[in-house]
Amino acid sequence: MIHFTSQLKKEIDAKIGQIECSEISMINKSLEASHILTEVFNQLKIFILSYTFKDEEEEVLFFKEIKPRFCSRLIYYRKIYNIEINRPAGIEKQREYLCEMLNDINRYNCKRLDFIRYYRSSSSHLDSLYFLRGQTNAEQYLETFRHEFDLNFSTNCDFKVAKILANDMLSAYLMDEIELLKDNGIKIFTNGFPATKITWMGSKAELQEQIFSWDCAGIFGKVPQTQLFDYIQNVFNIQLDRNLSRSFDDLKIRNTPTPFLDKLRNALLRRMGRK
Repeated sequence: MIHFTSQLKKEIDAKIGQIECSEISMINKSLEASHILTEVFNQLKIFILSYTFKDEEEEVLFFKEIKPRFCSRLIYYRKIYNIEINRPAGIEKQREYLCEMLNDINRYNCKRLDFIRYYRSSSSHLDSLYFLRGQTNAEQYLETFRHEFDLNFSTNCDFKVAKILANDMLSAYLMDEIELLKDNGIKIFTNGFPATKITWMGSKAELQEQIFSWDCAGIFGKVPQTQLFDYIQNVFNIQLDRNLSRSFDDLKIRNTPTPFLDKLRNALLRRMGRK
């Protein structure tokens, strides 16, 4: 099961990465991604319906961690498509619209704080109720996708986890869009990508280190960090980890905090003849 789902994730990461780096509109990106993720989600369902879990621990792992990761991306891109297709004209109306979407997410989360705390704290004492099949609680279960009402492929709370993860991504997206509208509605980096891309030849960690340094120094002004990462990925033809907080934490714990910046400095000094 782990091998199959890992391979499926690797394939979908590559396909979604290509879509995210393309120069099409967000509406088209989200639509294409939704089509791909729907097909992948169906493949996952077909596999699980013919698979026998080794034990309850493996079943909980699938419905608590693996399935929600796939499902959350599908929810995210479907929601992005609906948000963008219904986005009004005018800066102020857009701001109000996006803020209301953000408020909807906050209201959803507030109603489910106990479960969110349970999930985020990595608690497990209720896992058998939440993430094993055959424990159906109507109040919990009816929150799932309407078309996914299948007792063999759903538990009480796997969809709820997926919705929480999707809301995390949506919140980041909405806040970035709201921030962009503060600058007189000018969406920096949305269009105008260079016709010729240059492929980054260094490591991903080196590029991340460079981008974080630009962001910390405010080199590009008040551009949201995620927008800066998206733009640099597009220009340099590379796909970086989208979990920016985790990437930054990885940089902080290294023995040498800025090896790439140090290498650049030394290279420049050598060319100047000062080293």
